[in-house]
Amino acid sequence: MVPQASFYLCSLMKMNHQDQIFGFMSRPEFYPHPVSIIDQRETHISHVFLTGDYVYKIKKPVNLDFLDFTTLEKRYYFCHQEVILNKRLSRNVYLDVVPINLKDGKYHLNGPGVPVEYAVKMRQLPEDRCMVHLLKREKINRVLIEELAVILSEFYVQGPSVEHIHSSGAWETILANCEENFRQTAMFAGEILDERIFQIVRSATLSFLHRQKELFDNRIKSKKIRDCHGDLRTGHIYFTDEGIQIIDCIEFNERFRFQDVTSDLAFLAMDLDYEGFPKIANDLLDDYVKHTEDSDVFVLVDFYKCYRAFVRCKVNCIRLQEGEPNEQDKIKLVKETSNYLNLAYKYAVQFTRPTLWVVCGMPGSGKSTISRELSRVFRIKTFQSDVIRKNLYGLKPDDLSDMPFGTGIYSKGASSLTYGRLLLLAQEEIEKGRSVILDATYGKQHDRVEAIRMAKDNDANIVFVECVLKENVIKERLLKRETGYSVSDARYHHYEDFKKRFEPLNELGDEMHIRVDTERSLESCMEKILATDYYIASLNADPNNSRQKRRKDV
Repeated sequence: MVPQASFYLCSLMKMNHQDQIFGFMSRPEFYPHPVSIIDQRETHISHVFLTGDYVYKIKKPVNLDFLDFTTLEKRYYFCHQEVILNKRLSRNVYLDVVPINLKDGKYHLNGPGVPVEYAVKMRQLPEDRCMVHLLKREKINRVLIEELAVILSEFYVQGPSVEHIHSSGAWETILANCEENFRQTAMFAGEILDERIFQIVRSATLSFLHRQKELFDNRIKSKKIRDCHGDLRTGHIYFTDEGIQIIDCIEFNERFRFQDVTSDLAFLAMDLDYEGFPKIANDLLDDYVKHTEDSDVFVLVDFYKCYRAFVRCKVNCIRLQEGEPNEQDKIKLVKETSNYLNLAYKYAVQFTRPTLWVVCGMPGSGKSTISRELSRVFRIKTFQSDVIRKNLYGLKPDDLSDMPFGTGIYSKGASSLTYGRLLLLAQEEIEKGRSVILDATYGKQHDRVEAIRMAKDNDANIVFVECVLKENVIKERLLKRETGYSVSDARYHHYEDFKKRFEPLNELGDEMHIRVDTERSLESCMEKILATDYYIASLNADPNNSRQKRRKDV
């Protein structure tokens, strides 16, 4: 428990004693160790003094709805929480909680008198080893990013997995968090925030939540809600000689720390985007998913990036409301807030814009397996050409139609009718704002052009996932169909005709074409599809990166 202050000291605290303390802390002689230069930094909730070897952080006596530091006892408690929690991802950085005492009208750091304030004492890390500075000097490479991804993946796995933490990831809680953000910032819409963009981000966020409730529920079942960092960004990560040090987690509100691991990662990915390093953000997500096989990260990350960008808007709006020390800082903060809102808008467009997935390739190449998994991950419909074709001609899916190649229901006219029907069904889904999957050979350039035209006319993304496989493996799979069940009527003796008539997808650009070797595991294929698609989408949405190229086969 915090020592009890006298009535006199309680009265003094009401007189804003922190201003007097900060005055003392601005003097080198206040500290019990050598100090030459003191650098001060301020946020909406704390005041920080950097003295060279050590850092002292004092919490402001504020109540911002999501935190309450209004009493000395609460500040004392949360100082200790900060030290305890931050030791999870740092070593020998968070040292102690030290009292600031008052005696005979003078303040002393851990000296004589009665405690009137408390400070978190930290070892000062070298500023030039901070991630944000290393990025600007091009000192961050893929090896370091992979090391960071491994540290984070191990951190999340080792965190407690208990019911009260899981409940923090409940759909209702996430909805409440989002609604709270919009409620607390609504007063700034039309003034600090662009009213139109504010409403679009709000609408897109709530719409995604209501469409994807099952996905959020499944994250709890798969134990992806953990005790995370809560404020993971480039300014809080240091690459030191002692290894990676991650500081400044959220200690003041468990609700902001108990969350989906994707939300934690999304904060860092969003910050990397904001700083101008989207490729590194994508590498981090890619490496993380490779180590965890948590492909749902790619489905959720834009939603959480939007949420995180909007949180930064809210924090800045609060700071502006409090009043900045000078006009120059105010102008800078307003611009920063606008940039965060625009970033949130970009993410909202990405996760609300429907996608036409065309899973194509030779018969027997694994299209249906990939389509089923995409359908499961995104919880969207799949339309399979073999089923649609037979339906058009009054046949059941399991009715075998072993006709000569290119005749009957497989004639040119029948195929045109089938592909036309596929596009109509897909268009119905896209017009409802839903993504959709088409599972078909798409071996003709004409059919691919029509699919692209339909997607463009309906302002939808389109991605061709081409399933490729060694010829001998395809033939083995087709031979197995002779004695097993398959909706497809394609058999071994049809292979050479299919091969001759299959037109390579050479006309498709890198921005819509992903090739996957389906001889690899399904997990590996999906990781590549989702990672590459996410990278394509992020590049297409960012005009500053439109000239960047990627390899088709990562």
